[in-house]
This record gives sequence, structure tokens and C-alpha cells, in this order.
Amino acid sequence: MIGYRCIACETVQEQDFSGYVCPACGSNLDIVYDYASLAPHFPAAAATASDIFDFSALLPVSRAAPFPLRIGATPLYRAERLGTAAGVEHLYLKDETGNPSASIKDRASAIALQRAIETGASVVATASTGNAGSSLACLAAAIGVPAVVFVPASAPVAKLTQLLAHGATVLAVRGNYDAAFELCLAASSEFGWFNRNTGFNPFTREGKKTCVYEIWQALGGSLPDRIVVSAGDGNVLSGIWKGCTDLQRLGLIDRLPRVDAAQSKGSDAISRAVEALRKVDAVDWRSARIDPVNADTVADSIAVDQPRDGLAAAKAIIESGGEAVAVADEDILAAITEMASLAGVFPEPAAAAPLAALHQLSSSGRIGPTERVVLVVSGNGLKDIKHAAEAVPAPTVIEPSLEAVRRVIRP
Repeated sequence: MIGYRCIACETVQEQDFSGYVCPACGSNLDIVYDYASLAPHFPAAAATASDIFDFSALLPVSRAAPFPLRIGATPLYRAERLGTAAGVEHLYLKDETGNPSASIKDRASAIALQRAIETGASVVATASTGNAGSSLACLAAAIGVPAVVFVPASAPVAKLTQLLAHGATVLAVRGNYDAAFELCLAASSEFGWFNRNTGFNPFTREGKKTCVYEIWQALGGSLPDRIVVSAGDGNVLSGIWKGCTDLQRLGLIDRLPRVDAAQSKGSDAISRAVEALRKVDAVDWRSARIDPVNADTVADSIAVDQPRDGLAAAKAIIESGGEAVAVADEDILAAITEMASLAGVFPEPAAAAPLAALHQLSSSGRIGPTERVVLVVSGNGLKDIKHAAEAVPAPTVIEPSLEAVRRVIRP
């Protein structure tokens, strides 16, 4: 790590910069590396990586001691039956549900916590719709760091329960995610807490990019044609693109994949922005805007009025030549049972959105049938069992007799 560069105005900050966002324009920062110096060291370490800290050459934190939980090293599954149903021959699922708190957010929390320790922070805070908060609570508990989590009062019970079980101080805000986000910013500034907020803290993107390194490993040193990612704040998507460009700058891939965003039609600020920006001949990112929406979707993990890393996500989609797809909530719910029944992976609504988007891209011809496609399954279905239950049929109730079984299973 050699410094920071603003996503919008490209103003550079030195490595010892202690802020979170660009002091010149207030936009988000991207962490910069000396790729020429790193190129000889990364491939050998990556070849045997068993968690994200084994990619330390391209991480902005040291690893003074082993992290007590395994972060990353999640499987990449070939999903042939699901691919046939979706109209693509080469479909893969990057299953992030096996992380300690059952979501991709653990990658970001691990790096943010390590950074907090290195800067001497005594408390780490975040705002969350559920997953980022439960991730922080889980990992902070493992290393003994106090965590304060601001969530909307409407957060799913399963996620609230996970937060509380890990011992975090949970503040349920009467308002939406954006209200929780702003309150977390104010409280962190007032009390001197380290702020993990997604999109605001540039270290979160650095954790999420390691997902791409593992895809590159699993595919034998290559990347697919497309990576489809659900997008709320946009930080997972911008992290996926950062991982792709890291590998290119190291000379480890000769082409970049397209990165596609999957959003709900009820929370589609990034999709709208991409559509508007593509009408401009040359985008000036210093003045580009992500206009807020009034988010309303069953996919709580991507229910965001104002995407906090939306500019970086829109930039990633446009630079990669990807698509921004908004899908109906009923299609998201249908994708939960489709993925679970055809591939054996049980996604929460936000994690099912990429499959719903794939159907839309495939049926419209925007993804070809022979392209290699990876869907990032960002969180486990048990995190929001209420909405998963809406997508499945009721069980068949029978009397305790073989004759009752025969009546049900008879063709």
C-alpha cells in the first residue's frame, strides 16, 4: 500500500492519511499499491492461500498474529443443472455462505478490524441492514474488540439475533438503513470510534476483492467472462472489480471480465445511474451523481436509498462493459428456491438476486449461452427465513400410515 486515490476527482493522499474520504471533494477513496514491486511475490503466496490473509501482499494491513477464524477460502461450485435452467452452459456459484457469519461481509470486517487494531482503536462501529453488522459482531467477538452496530429497527430477526448473540451493542434505529448510517457517522466522530461503514471506509473494499483472487485460483489462473453481483451500497461490486484490476496490473490475466449488478426494482439507484451515465459521451466522474431512491424490497441486504459506494460501483460496471439489472421481488423470491433445489445452495434474497438477473440477461441475449458466468452468493438463506418461507410451498400433512404415503407419492 502506497496511498489513496479519490474515486471521483483522483486526488492522491499519502499512506499516512488518517481520514476516511477524500478531503478535496468528499468522495470515497481507493487504496493504491506498488504493483511492480508486488508482482514477483503475489502468485506464489496465492497458490497455497487458505484464507484471505494469505493474500497479504495485496492487502493494506499486516498480520501480526493469526486471525482466530478462517475468513474466505469459500468454494466455487459448478452448477450445471442451474445453468441449463438459466440458459448458460458454464455456470458457477461462488458460495460465500460458509464464512464465519455466513456472508461475504466477513472479508471486509476482517480487514477493517485489523486496520482498527493497527491504528489503536478501542471500539469499532458500523451501520448495517444486518449482514455487515452480524459480521462485525462475530469477528470482533473472536478477537475481543467491542463492537457497536446501528441497524434499522426493521432488520430481520435472524440477523438481530446473530448480532446480539455475539455480544455487540446493538442500537435499533427508528428509521431506514440510511438513517442508521448517518447516526453511526455522527456517533463515531463524537466518541472517537473506528468506523467500519461500508463504502465510507476504503478498507472494506480491500477485503471483498479477495473473493476474486479465489475465483482466479479455482479457475486455474483465469477469470470468467462475467461475474454477477448483487448491489445495494455497491461496495461488494466495487470490490469485485478491484480484485479483477489487481490481477491485471500484476500481469496475471490477459483480459478482464464484465461485472454485472443485480438490484431489486425497489432499490435500483445504481442501475438508474448507469443507464443515465451511458448516455453521456465522456463521463466526468467528478460531477457524476447517484440519485437516491425510496428503497422498498424484500432483499433487505440491498435495500438502500443512497448507495454509499454507488459511484465506484457504477464506474466498475461501465469500465468493465457490464450490465446493471433491476429485477422484480417476485423473481428474487423464485430464484431462492431455484438455486436451492437445482444447486443445493440456499441463498438469502439479496444473494438470489444475481440468479434472477442472469435469467433476464440470458433471455434478452445480453449474456451468451457459452459464456463462463460466476454468480456471487453473498449470504445464507437462514439469515432471512421469513422471506424464504414465502417462496416455498407448504408441506403436505398426512396421517401416520404407509397408505397415506402411497396416496401422496403415487404417480
